Amino acid sequence: MKNMMSATLLTLMVLLLVSCSSSTPDPAADSSVAAPASSNATANAPAPKPAPSEPAAPAAPVVKMVAIPAETLIDVVLDSPLASNKSVAGDKFDATLAEPLMVNGATVLAKGTKFHGHVVSAEGSGRVKGLANISLVLTAVEHAGKATPITTKTWMAEAQSTKKKDAAKVGIAAGVGTAIGAIAGGGSGAAKGAAIGAGAGTGVVLATKGDEVELGPEQKIQFTVEKAFEVAAK
Repeated sequence: MKNMMSATLLTLMVLLLVSCSSSTPDPAADSSVAAPASSNATANAPAPKPAPSEPAAPAAPVVKMVAIPAETLIDVVLDSPLASNKSVAGDKFDATLAEPLMVNGATVLAKGTKFHGHVVSAEGSGRVKGLANISLVLTAVEHAGKATPITTKTWMAEAQSTKKKDAAKVGIAAGVGTAIGAIAGGGSGAAKGAAIGAGAGTGVVLATKGDEVELGPEQKIQFTVEKAFEVAAK
């Protein structure tokens, strides 16, 4: 009888232990259940904002070489004065482009572009022999940060003739001589006086210099390109 009761109690204890063991929650099961909740939270979270992009750098202007053909006219104004009786061959001068230089309807050199040049020759007014004159050429243009050599035809200026003035001086002197001769001895004296007066007049002409060529600042001069050259243009 005692053995049967002991066996019954033992059986009940085993069943109780099995029941408790089956009711304990499985951590792995809990983890698997919680996972969907975590996935949903991630799906509903706002997407991260993209980092602001830096503005794109402006495209560099395309630079190409443009040819300025021969016979192109270049209008410049002098930056400093020149004169036939003060300048000498080899003297350098600067000038500024007076009007934009255009090729095929496009501006290649802007107004105000600097040019360099030199005096080819300069001759002051002589004593009756010829007229005062000065010759110039352009030799370079300042553009895109550098000096580009150029070749232009020689520009020349010549002083105005003083022959009319000289003739007037001779005539005045001859008239004075005639008057003196007439007072001194009548008709023959007048003829001699005229000759003397004419000689005196000629002497005045020989001793008087003619006009000079004077080119002041802002003097406008037009040069002609002799050989084509290239400059950079945007």
